[in-house]
Amino acid sequence: MARSSRQSTFFQLRKQYPFFIFEKQEYSLTSRGLDIRFTFNLAGQHTFHPTLFIPRKSFFLADDYLDNKLDNIVFNLGMIELVSYWKAACSPTLVVRPFPLHHDQVTWWKKLYFHGLGEFFYLNGIDVTEDNFMEISVLQPDPSTASPADAGGFLQPYDSVIIPVGGGKDSAVTLELLGAASGSLPLILNPRGASLETIAVNGIALDRLIEIHRVIDPELLRLNDQGFLNGHTPFSAMLAFVTVLSAILTGYRHIALSNESSASEATIEGTEINHQYSKSFQFETHFREYVRKWICRDINYFSFLRPLNELQIASLFARFTRYHPVFKSCNAGSKTDTWCGVCAKCLFTYAILSPFLSEVQLLDIFGKNLFEDGSLKPLFDQLTGVANEKPFDCIGTVREVNLALCETIRRRNETTLPFLLDYYKKSQTYSRYCQIDFAAELLHISPEHHLRPEFFKIVGEWVRKVNGRTGGQADRRTGGQADKRTCGHADGE
Repeated sequence: MARSSRQSTFFQLRKQYPFFIFEKQEYSLTSRGLDIRFTFNLAGQHTFHPTLFIPRKSFFLADDYLDNKLDNIVFNLGMIELVSYWKAACSPTLVVRPFPLHHDQVTWWKKLYFHGLGEFFYLNGIDVTEDNFMEISVLQPDPSTASPADAGGFLQPYDSVIIPVGGGKDSAVTLELLGAASGSLPLILNPRGASLETIAVNGIALDRLIEIHRVIDPELLRLNDQGFLNGHTPFSAMLAFVTVLSAILTGYRHIALSNESSASEATIEGTEINHQYSKSFQFETHFREYVRKWICRDINYFSFLRPLNELQIASLFARFTRYHPVFKSCNAGSKTDTWCGVCAKCLFTYAILSPFLSEVQLLDIFGKNLFEDGSLKPLFDQLTGVANEKPFDCIGTVREVNLALCETIRRRNETTLPFLLDYYKKSQTYSRYCQIDFAAELLHISPEHHLRPEFFKIVGEWVRKVNGRTGGQADRRTGGQADKRTCGHADGE
């Protein structure tokens, strides 16, 4: 989505639709599963009914045990679902009817909406502040004390883990490293080919899968077609609340996401605008605190890959070749379960894997050599930091991309390079990064994480196993000398 100026549309819509109401939540737990339906009202002129359905599985807790344990989490799920509908007109007042909210919760939700919609505001050219973009009016009395966080009933083993699987390389790595954990369950929101095939490769049967089927009300899509405001919403925050609901339904204690350290980098340098805000360490920390205080004190929501960078994850994934034919990370090709080969996500994934896979392996995955495609140069410049801003996509840091490209050039050691690598090798950007110790990047573990010791041990052991070999150290010394000669040549051009 290109940046535009819709400030005037923003003001017009807010005037025409001065309030947005979270009317009610409805749910039923039957032999079929859990059905959830929300009712949202845009200033009495448009009504929305988004739904969620979770098919019943044998690992659900007993219905009588779940009585009175779902109201709170379903309400919170509605609070994150509504942001997709509220943003159509950005009504200045949000009215919350079905459930009470403490003033601390109101502050928390405003922060999530504001930062989670940072990209939306930026690309639509909307100038707002956290104070003035919305007011939340709660119709039920504000509780005088903190709501008891007692929704859980953890009857499963202490190390039981729910693992959200999206079909990309990151969740495949988490599934591979944690899949053998006692009682682990994969979770898929709106199952598709790549996500289902990933768990199949891991040997997990469908009767061990938590399936979440989310349906957007078509009325929202109709309004988008009519010119209402549209753009990115914090989808991973929706996933977060869905996983907590699933933990309550199943009695599973741990929720292991696959967000890496790179997700915390701002998309627009010098700002807090981050396409991946709801994947960031900041959000993870705030969400853990919210769940502990307002939903269930015993649920352990964390990102298993948070101590790692994208280079380390790629180095691990390169080892797990059985996932290579099935994983997909391309948003443009998600409906057809393909790699489009022309988007930022495809180019980033190709680049980050290129130091660890051969050209033949990459060709088998993507169907073409993306480094030969000159039309990708604008995206390439964004990924390497030459352009003013990164692509608005779930990609790694500028530093990680540059180090991956430098290492790919060193390992190939070819006189003739594909178009984008040849272009890059002649650039000043290459000169700045090519002497950085690539092997050291593969061994660095970030201290910024929420992993318990038993999970942190697994991550550390795998990183050392794959990237801490003696041969790698020798290769690094040889590579360092070669890099210096090459960099000197680039500097002279």
